[in-house]
Amino acid sequence: MNDQDRSPIDAVLAVRSEVGKVVVGQDGVLTGAIAALLVNGHVLLEGVPGVAKTLLAKSLAAAFDMQFTRLQFTPDLMPSDVIGQQLVGQSADGITFKFREGPVFTNLLLADEINRTPPKTQAALLEAMEERQVSFDGTTHALPDPFLVIATQNPIEYEGTYPLPEAQLDRFLFKLHVNYPSLEQELEMVSRHDAGMNPHDIRAAGVRPVANAADLAAGRAAIHRIRVEPAVQQYIVSLCRATRESPSLQLGVSPRGTTWLLHAAKAWAWLSRREFVTPDEVKAVAKPCLRHRVMVRPELELEGTSADSVLDGILATVPTPR
Repeated sequence: MNDQDRSPIDAVLAVRSEVGKVVVGQDGVLTGAIAALLVNGHVLLEGVPGVAKTLLAKSLAAAFDMQFTRLQFTPDLMPSDVIGQQLVGQSADGITFKFREGPVFTNLLLADEINRTPPKTQAALLEAMEERQVSFDGTTHALPDPFLVIATQNPIEYEGTYPLPEAQLDRFLFKLHVNYPSLEQELEMVSRHDAGMNPHDIRAAGVRPVANAADLAAGRAAIHRIRVEPAVQQYIVSLCRATRESPSLQLGVSPRGTTWLLHAAKAWAWLSRREFVTPDEVKAVAKPCLRHRVMVRPELELEGTSADSVLDGILATVPTPR
């Protein structure tokens, strides 16, 4: 099929095949990142080192023909290192000031190990993630469109880290767990490396642009038209309100989280080639969309209770519309 004849859904789904040329066994994570991009959300990836978090983000940007920037978050990183800074110069007319854009001015920003930088620098991303703009010295600078933040953090290292505050966690559409590959998937990885694949050169590995900003814009417009019946809307609200009433949680889902669950379910339905949202789409995205918006009571957390287990209980008890 000619590229000019393809539909936006075909172009977007082709991205998964392209990324699959270098990333093995992370289909759910990849689909979640694509869904976030389609509804202007952001993604927090949590996984141990070496499970292809950076490679996935880099190859996703390449397949969408987007500008990619990786920023390593460290304890000495300053807000100006993220958003930019004012440069002072001299001209014939006197002193001049010019804003130099920081790494955040890109299409896909990989905020690597975001929990290793102090809260002041973490907060520098808040306006960019929510408003898609940067304010500096009284002037507002718009960010490129599309704009996606993929942040990573290591779940097993706590020394020298700064946990993200709830206000910033709530800005992420999804928190996705990047797990170890299966035996078959790891064997496939080894086979590819043995054949000469270089994960640092994704172009040589065959990853090429198969979608673009126009496809994303068309996809977003199509998602906006996805129908959500009142019964399914009620189901979404009931799930989120149940987290606020759960005795296992000291913090439930915010109203922002409720609306994000709606958008995530619509994106999931579109990626499944549906014209309407069913409860199955809501259930598919509920845990990735809500797990970082709730807080388990400390005494239960010490006993091993996780946010996912509490959400599993809520999904099992809230009546599903027919």
